Amino acid sequence: MPYITTSDGTEIYYTAQGNGQPVLLSHGWPLSSDAWQVEVKLLADAGYQAIAHDRRGHGRSSKTYAGNDMDTYARDVAELVNALDLQDLVVIGHSTGGGEVVRYAAQHAQGRVAKVITAGAVPPIMVQSEGNPEGTPLSAFDDIRAGVLADASQFWKDLAFPFYGANREGATVSEGMRDDFWRQGMLVNLAAAYDCIEAFSETDFTEDLKALDVPIFIAQGDDDQIVPIGAAALKSIKLVKHGTLTVYPGASHGIHGEYQKQLDADILAFIAE
Repeated sequence: MPYITTSDGTEIYYTAQGNGQPVLLSHGWPLSSDAWQVEVKLLADAGYQAIAHDRRGHGRSSKTYAGNDMDTYARDVAELVNALDLQDLVVIGHSTGGGEVVRYAAQHAQGRVAKVITAGAVPPIMVQSEGNPEGTPLSAFDDIRAGVLADASQFWKDLAFPFYGANREGATVSEGMRDDFWRQGMLVNLAAAYDCIEAFSETDFTEDLKALDVPIFIAQGDDDQIVPIGAAALKSIKLVKHGTLTVYPGASHGIHGEYQKQLDADILAFIAE
């Protein structure tokens, strides 16, 4: 399996498929690059080189105790991009991965990034404060931490329902999809999963969004139960210079079903512009 070793000795797993302009995909918490399998194939079929990596501590990458923070995640992306010598790069991030690629593009890209795409992404900042009343209370993230520590396996099973909107009336989320969420969650190192909660919820990406000088496509479902759209996409679009916002009615946080079909079509169209 292909890996790079970062400057701090962490092994980062990645998959690369297809040829052409490179597109790098960054997954959400607590998942892995497997969450992007459909998109990797679609992008490769469309004539792009699709690269998806497992964040440190997740999937097949090193089970890290240290470095589980957004600054390190972004540096890991930079080291992967540099190792593969990717140019004219499109970066795509879902949820936590959206924060990761925004910080990478704003602080480390060195002219390599052509476009940014986020879906259900955590920027500008998730946690509630006086300056961010639309955010999620810190107590909710404390509950997540407690759930992960108490019984991670059951926590992943329970989280899959709101993640994909399977708790909504008329939902058609399959048991297999929920099982795959659990499977990917069980691959994450507990320390990495725990620390990443602070990374995705309390990191402030406001200045990163302002610093982006390339086009960014911001996508989010308006029934996202994990990352509230009022504190995320609807704020982010006001901070970027060259942004396009698309809101998907009724769509969940997790990318699946009709939402996935529409989003993937929009991603391909945005890259081709």
